[in-house]
Amino acid sequence: MFNPGLYFTLASKAYARNVQYRGAHLVHNIASAMFGFMYACIWIGLGRDHSLGTYGTQGMVAYIAFTQSALWVTSFITNGLGIPQSVRTGQIALDLMRPIHLFTHMMSKEWGQIAYQLVYKSIPIYLLYFFVFSLPVPGDGAAVLFTAAGLLGASYLSICINYLIGVSALWTTESSWLYWGHHALVNLLAGFFIPLEWLPGWLESFAWFTPYPYLLYVPTTLYLGNGDVFALGGTVFWCALMTLLCLLATRMMRRKVEVQGG
Repeated sequence: MFNPGLYFTLASKAYARNVQYRGAHLVHNIASAMFGFMYACIWIGLGRDHSLGTYGTQGMVAYIAFTQSALWVTSFITNGLGIPQSVRTGQIALDLMRPIHLFTHMMSKEWGQIAYQLVYKSIPIYLLYFFVFSLPVPGDGAAVLFTAAGLLGASYLSICINYLIGVSALWTTESSWLYWGHHALVNLLAGFFIPLEWLPGWLESFAWFTPYPYLLYVPTTLYLGNGDVFALGGTVFWCALMTLLCLLATRMMRRKVEVQGG
């Protein structure tokens, strides 16, 4: 039975739990800001001798600043949504017995963490870059709305991908390699380091057959004003497909636990 109040409570509890460690998490902000600053300085140096395509030096600085800020809500998601640890302790059997679907249960808690990271990580880092690099702002309200929609879809996609990584823990003794492999693909195919159009043609084409461009590249280009709003259709498609895969994986997971006597 759908219970919005229960899901909101799970999310708010996860948010409150993270707030208790906001002082310690400040170190993450400093490290993330430093990495982004270094990336931006590299592009500033390259921009002195190269035109940097349609972006220009300031455009690439804005590109790096936005992706570095967005990582906290689109990529830095809990490893496997905590499912691998639950499998190791046996807690997964109890989780599957709860009167709430495992996928929505784990997703609700992760939304709480994402909300925390948006407030205490993404926004502060973005504001720092905004004043240091004089970043542009979207030209109109529609651009802000499209960017927000892109980030929301990207967060959901990341939750689904990590859920599938977590579920795999029932079939393998070590799933962390999938988590780090996922992050490597984010760096390569999501347009984190460089825009996708600067990749080799074959690799760019391959990237668009995956959900990765919708994790960073699409929201970023919408923010910069040179993206295609119809790309959000791809975000919707991948969100729907990933949802189906997560539901199917949960059914297989339940059967796996029952067979093993969990």
